[in-house]
Amino acid sequence: MTTEQLYEELNYVNHSREKRLYYAHLMQDNPNLVPKLLKILFMVDDKISPRAAWVFEFMCNDNIDTIIPYLDYFTKNMHKVHLDSAVRPVAKICEFLAKSYTSKTTNNIKKGLTEAHKERIIEVCFDYMINDEKIAPKAYSMNTLFLFGKDYDWVHPELTLILERDFQMQSSGFKARARHILKKIKAA
Repeated sequence: MTTEQLYEELNYVNHSREKRLYYAHLMQDNPNLVPKLLKILFMVDDKISPRAAWVFEFMCNDNIDTIIPYLDYFTKNMHKVHLDSAVRPVAKICEFLAKSYTSKTTNNIKKGLTEAHKERIIEVCFDYMINDEKIAPKAYSMNTLFLFGKDYDWVHPELTLILERDFQMQSSGFKARARHILKKIKAA
């Protein structure tokens, strides 16, 4: 399947779990399609870009190891994504990576995720926190920053500062997640 054919296929992806899973499994069964999917995901001004992001998120959720060969490309380009419906899955993938990396069990993400990858993820998550993003990317970013903050002394104080500063101006969903994260930071 060419990039153009995959692009056309992504027209059939919608918000349904069934469609997203179908295409996520298609990617896993045909790893040669993943670079093409990422190319479409990073066509950041295109209306199909979010659909590629949804599929990539489901693929990573199903098996996080499938991202390993593409960590460099993904982390170097994720900051370019700006359409709301594409930002959310990118933030979610960052959270998947953080959870996997900080889990107590041995896994391939711990070997594959480099310092440079983590620094890029931290940077994009702080961008999501301070920019005018919707609650979901901010919530995923809070958790990602909390998890990676265990390895970086400066992350928790910066995150605390942002959460406390923005607390009153944000939605009830943001406030609930912020309270939860602040409590975890204080306990850490």
